[in-house]
Amino acid sequence: MTSERRVGLDVYLCWTGFVLLLSYFIHVSQPEEFMGLVATRVARNTKTMSGCTSKIMETHYKARCNLYPREKDVFRFPVPDDKVKWSVDFPEYKPTNFTSSKVLSKPGTEKKKLNRISHHGKYEVIDGVPRNPVGRTGLRGRGCLGRYGPNHAADPIVTRWLRDTNGDVIKDGHGKPVLEFVAIQRQDCGEWALPGGMVEAGEKVSLTIKREFGEEAMSYLEASDEEKNKISEAIDDLFKNGLEVYSGYVDDPRNTDNCWMETVAVNFHDENGNSVSKIALKAGDDAVGVKWVVLNKDIKLYASHSHLMEQVATKRNASWERPSSEQMQKT
Repeated sequence: MTSERRVGLDVYLCWTGFVLLLSYFIHVSQPEEFMGLVATRVARNTKTMSGCTSKIMETHYKARCNLYPREKDVFRFPVPDDKVKWSVDFPEYKPTNFTSSKVLSKPGTEKKKLNRISHHGKYEVIDGVPRNPVGRTGLRGRGCLGRYGPNHAADPIVTRWLRDTNGDVIKDGHGKPVLEFVAIQRQDCGEWALPGGMVEAGEKVSLTIKREFGEEAMSYLEASDEEKNKISEAIDDLFKNGLEVYSGYVDDPRNTDNCWMETVAVNFHDENGNSVSKIALKAGDDAVGVKWVVLNKDIKLYASHSHLMEQVATKRNASWERPSSEQMQKT
């Protein structure tokens, strides 16, 4: 290499280092934006947490609900079905920028060492903030979610076979067995949903799943020491082996243009009905109701939970049809 080329290379490397260093200090002064950019860059060469990437949904509906949840006067900018995609020109689009006072009252939320990687890999960062990978929602900001970009949750799906009074598994007209699953009634909106919750900083998804099911579906926090031991034993036994049915974006009413919910949904099946099925369900934590629900395509659940249950039916080769009244009378 000639001396002239060597000097040129040294200058180039110095200039590149200066730009990177300057960029670092600029973004450190804006931690929310910096963390979003880091997540994007890391996600390019990182697999999803679960190792199983589900295809991202084509569009969202609940994430475009007119009135933002938990608020009385926060409305979304109307987004027609054909204007959801960012690739579609929508010059009239001028959504409100909203972050709830509850989120703002917790400084440092964005600075925690949280997983900022999406299950779907790379997501765009525009003007310093992440952009919803599915499309427009009619609202900017963080809404009532804790951080920009993906907000990770975990949903345990506990199932068992629907049985008649003789203990035999009930099957539909096509010979497929019928499932029941545990659902909780959410305190904030009254809708029925899967028990689940946010993955805390540094927490393993497996621990989140056990904790949330125990707290919401079995009232673990209010139980006596003896009852807690029984609950823990039943959950540990059932949760030894799980079947992951989905990991990725959730069509959640809390989503905005800059933050969204993602989940890992794992099915734990009580094949013989001798595990969790033996312990009485009791709503706890932020759930106001809990029950076993017969799985079928007509059930209405919170966010994308109906979609998750359809995945369970498919993977378990179970019925997705509503049982007849005659079949239900046998239970």
